Amino acid sequence: MGGDTATDDGAGPGRSEAPRGYVLADAPGPLDADLLRRLDAWWRAANYLSVGQIYLMDNPLLRRPLEPGDVKPRLLGHWGTTPGLNLVYAHANRVIRERDLDAIYVMGPGHGGPGPNACAWLEGTYTRRYPAIRQDEEGMRRLFRQFSFPGGVPSHVAPETPGSIHEGGELGYSLLHAYGAALDHPGLTVFCVVGDGEAETGPLAASWHVNKFVNPARDGAVLPILHLNGYKIANPTVLARIPDDDLQSLLRGYGYDPVPVVIGLDTNPAEAHQALAAAFDRCLDRIAGIQADARERGKGGLPRWPMVVLRSPKGWTGPRLVDGQQVEGTFRAHQVPMAEARDDTGHREVLEAWLRAYRPGELFDDAGRPVGELLGLPPAGDRRMSANPVANGGDLLRDLELPDFRDYGVEVAVPGRQRHSATRVLGAWLRDVVAANADQFLLFGPDEVASNRLSDVFAVTGREWMAATVDGDDHLSREGRVVEVLSEHLCQGLLEGYLLSGRHGLFTCYEAFIHIVDAMFNQHAKWLEAASAIPWRREIASLNYLLTSHVWRQDHNGATHQDPGFLDVVLNKKPDIVRVYLPPDANCLLSVADHCLRSRQYVNVIVAGKQPELTYLGVDEAVAHCTRGIGVWEWAGTERRGELPDLVLASAGDVPTLEALAAAALIREHLPEISVRFVNVVDLMRLLPAEEHPHGLSDVEFDALFTTDRPVVFAFHGYPWLVHRLTYRRHNHHNIHVRGYKENGTTTTPFDMVMLNDLDRYHLVADAIDRVPGLGPRAAGVRQAMVDARTSARAWTRQHGDDIPAVADWRWPG
Repeated sequence: MGGDTATDDGAGPGRSEAPRGYVLADAPGPLDADLLRRLDAWWRAANYLSVGQIYLMDNPLLRRPLEPGDVKPRLLGHWGTTPGLNLVYAHANRVIRERDLDAIYVMGPGHGGPGPNACAWLEGTYTRRYPAIRQDEEGMRRLFRQFSFPGGVPSHVAPETPGSIHEGGELGYSLLHAYGAALDHPGLTVFCVVGDGEAETGPLAASWHVNKFVNPARDGAVLPILHLNGYKIANPTVLARIPDDDLQSLLRGYGYDPVPVVIGLDTNPAEAHQALAAAFDRCLDRIAGIQADARERGKGGLPRWPMVVLRSPKGWTGPRLVDGQQVEGTFRAHQVPMAEARDDTGHREVLEAWLRAYRPGELFDDAGRPVGELLGLPPAGDRRMSANPVANGGDLLRDLELPDFRDYGVEVAVPGRQRHSATRVLGAWLRDVVAANADQFLLFGPDEVASNRLSDVFAVTGREWMAATVDGDDHLSREGRVVEVLSEHLCQGLLEGYLLSGRHGLFTCYEAFIHIVDAMFNQHAKWLEAASAIPWRREIASLNYLLTSHVWRQDHNGATHQDPGFLDVVLNKKPDIVRVYLPPDANCLLSVADHCLRSRQYVNVIVAGKQPELTYLGVDEAVAHCTRGIGVWEWAGTERRGELPDLVLASAGDVPTLEALAAAALIREHLPEISVRFVNVVDLMRLLPAEEHPHGLSDVEFDALFTTDRPVVFAFHGYPWLVHRLTYRRHNHHNIHVRGYKENGTTTTPFDMVMLNDLDRYHLVADAIDRVPGLGPRAAGVRQAMVDARTSARAWTRQHGDDIPAVADWRWPG
């Protein structure tokens, strides 16, 4: 590294080199000379502010030579993608003004956070959202200091960034968020920059297909800008290195009309501006034509949407050489080109020369305010991308028109006597939810809406589909309110974009395969958590999962389809954000679904089976039970009023509730002297202490239900240790014994599945006998009968290929 002076061993001439002298030449194109000059000045200002955020904590206008104390002690940020992001932003502003576009900006490339912060500050939105960060020298200093600084803002695009709906931490979801925002927003244009690093991710590679689900007559438009700057952190990127003909063929195969813009290290900025301006004009003219064909001339079919392929050097306009190695145009520009600028004089001199190359004296006045021509360049008011209400979706959010779910409930004269498919009952209600909210509610699923028994929705809508159709296709429609594509990533990302821009939706999925979007769920939950702490961020509709075809009814598909572990992933998140519901029957599912669709700023997970199961509660009883979230079913227990029970038998989930009730009936029959309390849990968060979750029970309430000293046998839908994790601080935790899924799965029968995991009724009775003090020696015969019943049931399945009728046809005997 360089020393204090410019020597052969340090960062001096020949070893480190600042950007070359900045000259804006003449170049032909759609921009006149004055607009070209002002557009370039705005871009230089955004770049200056971006570099300042990465490096500086003081001396923002370089009123004196940089000193060590002006530079942050920890340099955290990403420069390489930022000049390209600022270039696209500047040109998007130009076309917004000229065409009066309603537009937002989605920035996909990783940690490009300095760019959108700089652009929002130049537009005045940053000061509006954060009044202490004024458009003057002190405000600029604060803007710089807070970036990637303790107590400040992240290095990537985040909820704190005005105008953002896209978290820049994890890569691969930019196109999905952009297209999700465009759905049902006919006047919206989304400028979406796709980084060539993120283009290598699986979700992004599949995202190119989403254009088949965009109806130009009803939806807005996405203009993808594939930004090829050639490198990731340390490696070249695939799409930047394949032959250009192959890249063009690939993108055309996806259904796009790619417009190339090529910028080299020695390209004059004027040429770059003119080329990008011409590309934007061509693409937006084409988008306008596609929409006019669909809206005014009724033209159908799948259009070929335009996109831009922008090749520009990584870290363009930054230092060319640092310590004898090329930086500009290489992977070394990815993060901080000179990481020792605080302590290395040579690096600091190059940093200062780099900043001065943008000629800040022309860009900011003596008070540090952007000069008038910069302030006049962006659009005004809500047309500013950093201020567009679409990017603060709660500003646009309207309540859903929800029919009264009670009208869709099933009659329950006697608990546990009749069977209904819970999701089929829900489907009738969702049908009318879809019909009543034709511009703000979408149902997403990976080719499983019908499989999950929600087919009633197809009485009022179809599956959105813009590609070719043939005879025999089922419910395909250009006006569909169901989006089905065989990718959990695409469903999740589109729904996130739809919610973040102010609408509502539901994602239905097989339980085992929702794990595919674990990381996407994590990112969205973190977004909600951060956004909830930002005063100007408005609450958005909750992200609602309906997980069905669950672990206990995937006996026919085998172990690959058997995994309830998404609940464990969800409960790793902050309790203010997540909710988990395990409705035991159809009427409870209706009540829970209505609650979730009305909620805001949560991730709601509902797990419910699609196969016919016993129904226990009438609609009014279901509402009361779900409102409590947990409760005693007196009809299922045998406890005597005024006395503590000998045993608490608890359940959470539809199949565990069935097995627990069957166990309660067996205890009533064979051990009538045993007093049993039956507790059902709908809202899993009720098990947490009140101080840890808004839905949690106080210790007094928990002890009243589960006692402080009586054995508890808990039949649980998921992995047993999750209940222990939720209750480990409770007084009676040492007496809580949980049965659930133990990773024992295969292709078998439904009852054999619960037997494989010791969740079956016979094993639950044996657990009770083993845990009620003094009962074991007195009930040895009953316990043996339970073991024999298990053996008989298993032998029956092996012989007949189905469950024993005594189990398959079981009803509550009350």
